[in-house]
Amino acid sequence: MANNAKFTTRLGVIAATVGSAVGLGNIWRFPYEAGMHGGGAFLLIYVLFVLLIGVPVVAGEFVIGRYTGENVVGAFKKLKAAPLWHSVAYIGLLSSLLILGFYSVVAGWTLEYIYQAATGFGGAASQEALHAQFDSFTTSGGRQIFWTLLFLAINFFVISRGVQKGIERMSNILMPMLFAILFVFCVNSLFMPGATEGLAFLFHPDFSKIDVSTVLGAMGQAFFSLSVGMGVLMTYASYFSRSTRLISTSVTTAVLDTLVAVMAGVLIFPAVFSFGEAPAAGPRLVFEILPAIFATLPAGSLWAMLFFILLFVAALTSTISLSEVVIAWFVGEWRWSRGKATIVYGIAVALLSSLSSLSFGPLAGFSIFGMNFFDLLDFVSSNIMLPLGGLLIALYTGWKLPRRILRAQLSAPGRDPDAPSPLAVRLIIFSLRFICPLAILAIFLWGLLPH
Repeated sequence: MANNAKFTTRLGVIAATVGSAVGLGNIWRFPYEAGMHGGGAFLLIYVLFVLLIGVPVVAGEFVIGRYTGENVVGAFKKLKAAPLWHSVAYIGLLSSLLILGFYSVVAGWTLEYIYQAATGFGGAASQEALHAQFDSFTTSGGRQIFWTLLFLAINFFVISRGVQKGIERMSNILMPMLFAILFVFCVNSLFMPGATEGLAFLFHPDFSKIDVSTVLGAMGQAFFSLSVGMGVLMTYASYFSRSTRLISTSVTTAVLDTLVAVMAGVLIFPAVFSFGEAPAAGPRLVFEILPAIFATLPAGSLWAMLFFILLFVAALTSTISLSEVVIAWFVGEWRWSRGKATIVYGIAVALLSSLSSLSFGPLAGFSIFGMNFFDLLDFVSSNIMLPLGGLLIALYTGWKLPRRILRAQLSAPGRDPDAPSPLAVRLIIFSLRFICPLAILAIFLWGLLPH
């Protein structure tokens, strides 16, 4: 059953698709990945792979979604694809569940830290005190479950409102808010004493820092930050009108997603260098080091609150899109009402994420293949499901999808189908056929190796 719901404006299309891509990976993961891989060199390679891999695969998902107007399962049914390609849909559905199972826990941390910032972190200001505070929080069962479930309740409330009144309306509010808060932080960072050193680290490539891990790390960050391989963009594209230009929308999504990551770097690295911290501090940058830095600033609690609101907004827009993949499947294939689909899937995600939230506390001793429950969900989805889904999408759109469909969808609306394809269309098709499969396969194999 084809979708009747559509995004109503160009702003809605861009806000929703950029919101689906922008998440904690841009603001939380990108800075510490760049920090651990030499800054500018990592950024340069990351941008290159956004263009070479990200834009073509995003465009490929858009083509399937907009052409069929279906949920991920219905799309491959409508295309009469062989059974192998139907696995793309089920990989996307399972990825959504697994990612929400651990991602919602981290998203819940942002709510805890909005509260902590509002109350002055209980007087904790040093890194040691903030480290102890973070450990105390993550090992507590009840508090983590509370914030995780509260975050999910907000997420599924938006989803229950539908495509136009829920997803589009909320994206139109949250994405401008995210960019506004980021802009304020970036301006503030430029006036810090370590701004020059921090910006040089981020924008001046040191090619001696480049090795295999840098290249593959940047490739993986570019791939994962755009939310490809999980059916999100395919689902959202089913809500596009026929007048939506898919290539320009793909490029705009990739550019704005990359801009958020770069702005996060501009926000964080001047602060890190101003206070003598290591840029390679890793994930603790956000929940331990930055709060310590904010504590030294005038109105530090306000800055900390704004920062964690920023993280919350990024987390919410991406989890809304992840949830919509499965909700659209329930509505389209099972003929459920949106309300029923939201309740059933919300309960399933709540149970999984509650178990995940206990991985650092009551269930810390429980492991599968040497990983706790949280890390297992992260590993299976990030290292196996998403690269596999992305690889199959690239292969299907590049080699199996009828070329006339691919060219017609990628070309400007109303263009003569018999005219030669524009250069941009030819480049995207070439990348989908040759560059993307090889690059994604490299990411996939690298992700399976021990590091």
